[in-house]
Amino acid sequence: MIITTSICANYLPKAMVLAKSLKESNPEARFIVCLLERDIHPAAQSCEHFDDIILAKDLGLEQFEKFIFKHSIVEASTAVKGQLFLYLLRRYAAEDRFVYLDPDIKVYGEMTELVEALDRHSIVLTPHLCHPEDIMDAVMDNELSALQHGVFNLGFLAISRSDEAVRFAEWWASRLAMFCYDDIPRGIFTDQKWIDLAPCYFDVHILKHPGYNVAPWNLSKRKLTADDGNRVNGQPLRFFHYSGFDSGANEGMINKYVPDRNNSVYHLRDEYIRELQEADQAHLGRIKWSYDYYLSGERIERAARIVYRDTPEIPYRIDNPFALSNEYFERYVSVEQIAGNVIRQGKKLLKRLINR
Repeated sequence: MIITTSICANYLPKAMVLAKSLKESNPEARFIVCLLERDIHPAAQSCEHFDDIILAKDLGLEQFEKFIFKHSIVEASTAVKGQLFLYLLRRYAAEDRFVYLDPDIKVYGEMTELVEALDRHSIVLTPHLCHPEDIMDAVMDNELSALQHGVFNLGFLAISRSDEAVRFAEWWASRLAMFCYDDIPRGIFTDQKWIDLAPCYFDVHILKHPGYNVAPWNLSKRKLTADDGNRVNGQPLRFFHYSGFDSGANEGMINKYVPDRNNSVYHLRDEYIRELQEADQAHLGRIKWSYDYYLSGERIERAARIVYRDTPEIPYRIDNPFALSNEYFERYVSVEQIAGNVIRQGKKLLKRLINR
């Protein structure tokens, strides 16, 4: 079984903790890192638990510089996932099972239920929520959020080698190449919202085992205990998703839905913090993203990326957007704004004339 994740270098400590936990609980699995950097960071090369490291620019995406320029760091890490599956299917021809895990996950047990599901199904997903919420706070925190961000949590996705899996990965990769943005008003949230359509198009199995993808957004319904190892609603804990860890959202949700400080979730969280520290989170977590800068060293403003991706003619005018500067996009925005204002004023004048 191949387990993979996609990261930028600042997430190396999290990927190291994930890889170590995977090897301890699933020793037969191989762990492959997709790194979205211009070069492989030395810390990645020195990690004994990484079986292979692939640079995203080597996955086979067309015109990679133009592709990556469109995306923020989070968008980029998710935009490559469909292409990553296609790459792994080609490269590891003897493997039949492929699993994506977000780097901020820690594995706690052998994933036997997943293996059984992949023996019967081409695609396996886990939902954010498996049970209706009972209180309004949880409805607003969790159910409304799932409706906005996607029903399935894409911190996990698994496929078994089949024509159906290839068809799915090709469809997903094509959508992410065009529309993998954090743009909820347009109905998009990175790679995740697209997967709401997957059960309509493909043979998808929804894995509802409570021990898979335990996370802050489902702790209202998933009760952790330390009995007989870590268990969730009486079933073995397979992996915990420490989403929102850097922002503090993780801490806030745990405190809100698990007020008992003696609960095992606090022990797991504290242990995770210690392991991140041992993986040099304080230093590696501050690494700057190499695709966050023009070739000149100037940092790329978010507005420049948005102008680039939302203006179809720009990619045809230039060979490498990283050779430009924010000033180029500022001038373009000014022209577009002026033109837009002229058009709006003309429409208002025409409307007044018609209504006379």
